[in-house]
Amino acid sequence: MEVGNGTEEPSLPLALSRFQVSEEFGFLLPDPLTELPAPYGPWMEVAHELPQLIKSRRLRSRVQQIPQLSTRHLRGHEELHLAHLVLSFITMGYVWQEGEEGTVQVLPRNLAVPYWEVSKALGLPPILSHADFVLANWRRKDPNGNLDPIITLPGGESLRGFILVTLLVEKAAVPGIKAGATIGALRAVLQQDEETLHRALEELAGAIEAMSKALRQMHDHVDPAVFYAVIRIFLSGWKDNPAMPEGLVYEGVSEEPLQYSGGSAAQSSVLHAFDELLGIQHAQDSTAFLHRMRDYMPLPHRAFVEQIRRAPSLKQHVLSSRDRRLHAAFNRCVSVLTDFRSCHITIVSKYISAAAAKAKAGQVAPSTRAGSAVGKPPAALEAKGTGGSHIFAFLKSIRDTTREGMISV
Repeated sequence: MEVGNGTEEPSLPLALSRFQVSEEFGFLLPDPLTELPAPYGPWMEVAHELPQLIKSRRLRSRVQQIPQLSTRHLRGHEELHLAHLVLSFITMGYVWQEGEEGTVQVLPRNLAVPYWEVSKALGLPPILSHADFVLANWRRKDPNGNLDPIITLPGGESLRGFILVTLLVEKAAVPGIKAGATIGALRAVLQQDEETLHRALEELAGAIEAMSKALRQMHDHVDPAVFYAVIRIFLSGWKDNPAMPEGLVYEGVSEEPLQYSGGSAAQSSVLHAFDELLGIQHAQDSTAFLHRMRDYMPLPHRAFVEQIRRAPSLKQHVLSSRDRRLHAAFNRCVSVLTDFRSCHITIVSKYISAAAAKAKAGQVAPSTRAGSAVGKPPAALEAKGTGGSHIFAFLKSIRDTTREGMISV
């Protein structure tokens, strides 16, 4: 396996390409590969059949038939990302095929060993993360620009909508990433260029507003009952999860069970970058969780966020400026970021707490609509996010501390 980590430290302004951040796609992997080299056909065959294999409860037996494959034929981070995506989806299906009451304690060697090796090469944990589920999991469906996920799980059109809406949020952030970190805000601070800084802040605010608009499309494309009772369990990890309190043994890797958090929006580098750029200070427990989620980001993206953190303080520059336009533009960025987080709380309330209440009351039967094998809605993470946080307390805390980042004018 060969991959470059891209973590060398350039001087400001930040060169996006050095951090595997795209001028066009931001943190999304540009035009991801959709097929692995021929030796990995057995992985791809299982991955493309996952919804049917899980529905018929045949995935675990099918996985046992996969040959032990070496990772030595994988070249470059594109092939490694696709391999990680494929092995992540197969692993989540294998663990959660029977629901939270039928989990396994051991991931078999033929999955665990190559998964561990690919994860180590990428600097990612051996579990499905935002980097797999969204950033590397898209392809062009047709010349008109329509998109599809590369690999899916049970959930039908709601799963497809969940992945693609989240992808659109990432795409909407791109102008803000460029305005904030490259030719815009950070360089303007260094050069004391107030006009360029004002323009960069306006572009950043516009990008965050576009992110909120994209996020609201979740209401149109994802059924709350399907998300709660079918999709959500496959995003769940084996850390801080009562359904798997000991974690998971990766056979051939560790004799002791290992614990990893499930997929979470907190693993997206976008909001971490914007928080660091705007100098947002979250509460200690929220900060600890967010920083732990950075371990689930690709190494170059992690380094990008860290470089913004170490850059000259944008907020201090604005505070010291007498330019009231700068004050207003900065506060608008903080305000729309607060609004985005309020929008996220609304989504979570609809798709978790309200959906949980309906599921308990027996008002929905999503398994018939989504083709899931999961017998009943999961309960272990009812009050938590798939990343393991106490979700409403966490989301409200970071929303409120974002608002507190406003400066007096």
